Amino acid sequence: MIGELWCWFFQFLCLNLQVDLRDKPALENVFAETKFDAVIHFAGLKAVGESMQKPLLYFNNNLIGTITLLEVMAAHGCKQLVFSSSATVYGWPKEVPCTEEFPLSAANPYGRTKLFIEEICRDIYSSDSEWKIILLRYFNPVGAHPSGYIGEDPRGIPNNLMPYVQQVAVGRRPHLTVFGTDYPTKDGTGVRDYIHVVDLADGHIAALRKLSEANIGCEVYNLGTGKGTSVLEMVAAFEKASGKKIPLVMADRRPGDAETVYAATEKAERELSWKANYGVDEMCRDQWKWASKNPYGYGSPDGTN
Repeated sequence: MIGELWCWFFQFLCLNLQVDLRDKPALENVFAETKFDAVIHFAGLKAVGESMQKPLLYFNNNLIGTITLLEVMAAHGCKQLVFSSSATVYGWPKEVPCTEEFPLSAANPYGRTKLFIEEICRDIYSSDSEWKIILLRYFNPVGAHPSGYIGEDPRGIPNNLMPYVQQVAVGRRPHLTVFGTDYPTKDGTGVRDYIHVVDLADGHIAALRKLSEANIGCEVYNLGTGKGTSVLEMVAAFEKASGKKIPLVMADRRPGDAETVYAATEKAERELSWKANYGVDEMCRDQWKWASKNPYGYGSPDGTN
């Protein structure tokens, strides 16, 4: 399945298109030149901390971009969408695991953009039953392609745990800062549901196949493993996979962070015939394979690409 998704992805890249979703005329040109059966919408800013500092940037980019995309899709008769949502729509859940029926209450501007877009999608379907929409609530994607040739290369300071850990492991950064050591968890650090990017990719293929069914409407599915892993547990797993010691600096909690969030995955297993196959050890193994082959990502030590 993963090979099929990468094939589609690279086929799209061959179009050599770079378009801001807020640029409606440019997006109109894309849809005028190529007939699309469905859209997987990944585009959006995604850093929780940055969204707390720059909420208008997030509302402008994520909301206006999505509204424009939906308008253009409708105008060109493309009414099948898989949307990249997020577990942040659960806010600070009062209990875990999070089911798709939980009350929604995002705790930061980034999460609110995901929540608002979900509501927009539900309203669109209510107004026009020709739409078929699947909302995928990602938990915490990590890892890399098992080949070691495709991985995450964030620009600037990483906003997620694993890219930061890998940069410490290869010597690009001196230490990992752990935000929050007094949560009521097994070791005091935050607990998340980490999902391998290959499993996540397979989840999208399952969602696209689901869109082919007659009566989909607007459905939501969690994509996670159903297991919680603390920050310190993930660091220990990466140290084991890499053979590298990760120096730590303990710091206060960050505003907007929840203490424990992990998924209930039964609905995706039942209705999408999808289940995560990889655990934390495989996530760290593949992340290190990518990092050790590409210590400076797709660039070079002097910062050039």
